[in-house]
Amino acid sequence: MTDKTMTPDEVVGRLRSGMTIGIGGWGSRRKPMALVRALLRSEITDLTVISYGGPDVGLLAAAGRIRRLVAAFTTLDSIPLEPHFRAARERGDFAFTELDEAMFMWGLHAAANRLPFLPVRAGLGSDVMTVNPELRTVTSPYEDGETFVAVPALRMDAALVHLNRADRLGNGQYLGPDPYFDDLFCEAADTAYVSCEQLVDRFDRDTAPAPQSLLVGRHSVTGVVETPNGAHFTSCAPDYGRDEPFQKLYATTPWPEFAERFLAGRSEDDYQQAVRAWHEEQQ
Repeated sequence: MTDKTMTPDEVVGRLRSGMTIGIGGWGSRRKPMALVRALLRSEITDLTVISYGGPDVGLLAAAGRIRRLVAAFTTLDSIPLEPHFRAARERGDFAFTELDEAMFMWGLHAAANRLPFLPVRAGLGSDVMTVNPELRTVTSPYEDGETFVAVPALRMDAALVHLNRADRLGNGQYLGPDPYFDDLFCEAADTAYVSCEQLVDRFDRDTAPAPQSLLVGRHSVTGVVETPNGAHFTSCAPDYGRDEPFQKLYATTPWPEFAERFLAGRSEDDYQQAVRAWHEEQQ
């Protein structure tokens, strides 16, 4: 058995400019924000980002790190449209492949199963086919002769996900109401890095979680990082909810000002301390 524990900076040290990076979570829920912030502290750029987008996309877009985005949406949930994503998109800062949510999911399934594509009905008769002229259709080889959209596999060089608990071997557990698609992100990538709220030595007979909550298996994980509050300011139920006041600050503050106060530090601890200081000011 191999101890796969790493630091956020060690994870980023294995990434390179020009890579295709998948980011798990959903909107402003259980995003691997500590790993995204570590990525922002690096010089890595020119990324293709694959995400059910939230502030992960907004941060990377505002910092000019994205070359192409593949997403079904980019939202802060309680704020419908991620404002920094919107501003970057309106400036034409990056190319955008916008897929239906189901098409996105089946693209993950195709990549996880090492298939070049999967046939789906989602997207037929919609403008998804118009805004993505590179998409193709296929005809069933059987008697039905039905036409499907051939959703290409969403293959990634690396995936970043955040879970509630993980062990040193790379097994990851979620405790909230929704697994999202973090397991598929890990399986669809050449390398996968799991950040977690709490690290345990190993899930054994006495500490093993319910099988249905053990979402990510060690076979698909390259590294594990313990990052308490590492999804902030997104939610990580049941450990904590979304930091709505801070999210509002993020959404309404000019990017240079926000980045200078909260992202100019040299570590995740610097970010967490800056957030605590801001909250104290609001009291």
